Amino acid sequence: MTALLLACTALVGLAVGSFANVVAHRVPQRVSVVAPRSRCGSCGVAVRSLDNVPVLSYLLLRGRCRSCGDTIPIRYVVVEAATSVLFAVMALRFGLSPVLPAYLWVVASLVVISVIDAEHYLVLNRVLYPSVGVAAALFVLAAAVDGSWSNLLHAAVGAVAAFGVMAAVHFVKPSGLGFGDVRLSALLGLALGWLGVAQVAVGMFFGFLLGSVFGIALVLTTSRTTASRLPFAPFLAAGALLGVVAGGPVVHAWLG
Repeated sequence: MTALLLACTALVGLAVGSFANVVAHRVPQRVSVVAPRSRCGSCGVAVRSLDNVPVLSYLLLRGRCRSCGDTIPIRYVVVEAATSVLFAVMALRFGLSPVLPAYLWVVASLVVISVIDAEHYLVLNRVLYPSVGVAAALFVLAAAVDGSWSNLLHAAVGAVAAFGVMAAVHFVKPSGLGFGDVRLSALLGLALGWLGVAQVAVGMFFGFLLGSVFGIALVLTTSRTTASRLPFAPFLAAGALLGVVAGGPVVHAWLG
């Protein structure tokens, strides 16, 4: 049963990752994510259905457009594969439980938000607000199904606490933390808080740690100017997901 669940969620993750690429590419341009069909960025020819299979088409085409032969950005296959793996990890973490859809939605949202921030240095409200709203609704539904109202309360407290702490950091040093990252923290706090308020602190700490390590590495290998342009949302997202998956043992060790 576990193997079947992992396989199904991984396949769904591939499809969701493909759509996440579309959303991340089109939403910043204020273009519909439904139509027209995907096209090659170089020659403008519509991508055939057989050439639009996540990961597999990229491998069969050897990373090149069938029409013009130009290179297909590897970002597309990376996002598809990463989303698939993360979906499977969430399925392994939560099993076939009522809260699994909420975490799958959070993963998909964070993938889109991270890609947009990495490319445009923006956390767009028109992506973030629907992500938070749907996530909250799915957590409420999960609580109603299995009576986990205490988890829902912890999730709400986690969202408020994460937002409050990040807002304070932004107030102290606005240049060091954009307000888009502050708003994003509400979604992260919601997902982490369901597992316990202490895991909010762990997940946010992981995010700051990852961002700091990567930023220091950039300063040492490139320049301080390059490091200052580092998008922070991908690190916050990675830290939060790491907290969801592995934050429990850290909290237990922390609390003795």
